[in-house]
Amino acid sequence: MNELEQLAAVQENGYAIQYIKNPSEQVQLAAVQKYGKAIEYIENPSEKVQLAAVQQDGRAIRYIKNPSEKVQLAAVQQDVEALEYIKNPSEQVQLAAVQQDGEAIEYIENPSEKVQLAAVQQDVEALEYIKNPTINVQMYAKLIY
Repeated sequence: MNELEQLAAVQENGYAIQYIKNPSEQVQLAAVQKYGKAIEYIENPSEKVQLAAVQQDGRAIRYIKNPSEKVQLAAVQQDVEALEYIKNPSEQVQLAAVQQDGEAIEYIENPSEKVQLAAVQQDVEALEYIKNPTINVQMYAKLIY
């Protein structure tokens, strides 16, 4: 199968990538732009392919080994619930998620006070997902509730 046929196949169905041996980056991009989770079938995808996958479907990050912070940010910007699939997200990634949806804090194991505050500022009901809210966070929530 030549590259044009490969492109046609993955544009029709992104999952077709799993049947293509050593697909070019162009074919990989076409597959994940159609269906982000097709990245599961790509061995060692480049950061460009990873970004395209999570921009199409943030939860595709679950199939990426050691995603860069840039890829993590793109994933949570596309879908805050992608945070659930990120091991040890940086504070910047955590903030990006909770600033969109405060309740995303439920996916963060030990959020810093800064992240707790950002979550509660976005949605006061996020407080219920914080195991040990700091005094400042509790006071802020009381003030606005």
